[in-house]
Amino acid sequence: MFSVDRLRALAAVAAHGSIAQAARGLHMTPSGVSQQLAKLEREAGHPLLEPHGRSVRLTHAGRILAAHADRLLAQLAAARADLADLGDEVLGPLRIGGVGSAVRSLLPDALAALTAEHPRLTPTVVDGEAVDLLPRLLNGELDLLLIESWANRPLAVPEGVTLRTLVSEEVHVAVSEHHPLGDRESIDLADLNDTVWACCPPGTEPYEALVQALRARGVEPDIRYSVAEHLTQLALVAGNLAASLIPAMSRRPAPPGVRFLSARPPLRRDIRAAWLTLTRSRPVRACLAAIEA
Repeated sequence: MFSVDRLRALAAVAAHGSIAQAARGLHMTPSGVSQQLAKLEREAGHPLLEPHGRSVRLTHAGRILAAHADRLLAQLAAARADLADLGDEVLGPLRIGGVGSAVRSLLPDALAALTAEHPRLTPTVVDGEAVDLLPRLLNGELDLLLIESWANRPLAVPEGVTLRTLVSEEVHVAVSEHHPLGDRESIDLADLNDTVWACCPPGTEPYEALVQALRARGVEPDIRYSVAEHLTQLALVAGNLAASLIPAMSRRPAPPGVRFLSARPPLRRDIRAAWLTLTRSRPVRACLAAIEA
């Protein structure tokens, strides 16, 4: 019979891609994880890992057993959650990471209601972009993410992460009222060939979505202002220094002199909750319910 702890170690290596990352996620030492996997190989009667560069990867037998481990651990997690639901109190830490617009729009009311009902719950929040937050979810630093996925560049997440769409919204082109095309109601991105842009830093979802959207219309983006916060981008727009892509939830408050134009073709983004499939805790479930209430 396979040990649950050893199956958990195998599932962690499959999810994280290395023994070192799996060890961090399990709060173990790499040697401890290696020992668990060596014992599991003896129980299975098949090699489960093989060298791959400086790291390791799962063998065919390892992938088969890891798939079974995922299902078994998910059932055990569901059993623990069902037993936890027998009590009424939600308590302990809840570590949330999110993009600024989602933190600002979705979390304050939800956390206020949640902590009023469950005073022993201790939420903490950090803002950031998916490129920085996903590794922190995978290594166990964060429990829940609120991250964005653009329709023209869907967010890719590692295996073992569950996503749920919370908000789907239109993205507008923000330009100054003094922009040569600022009197329009909608605009084809191909018409913005000579426009300077303000956007989140390279590597983030908004940056890559902007670059992809413009290049799809034959426009090479001229991004001169790299700032993470939409309100700062809008200040640059108001000064007629740049245009920006602004999701609906970030249109207010906007400084005077900013026009929001519908993009052609239309642009949309989703705000999605993300959590580790095998470790969705009761605080995470309660927070999701509060956000969606």
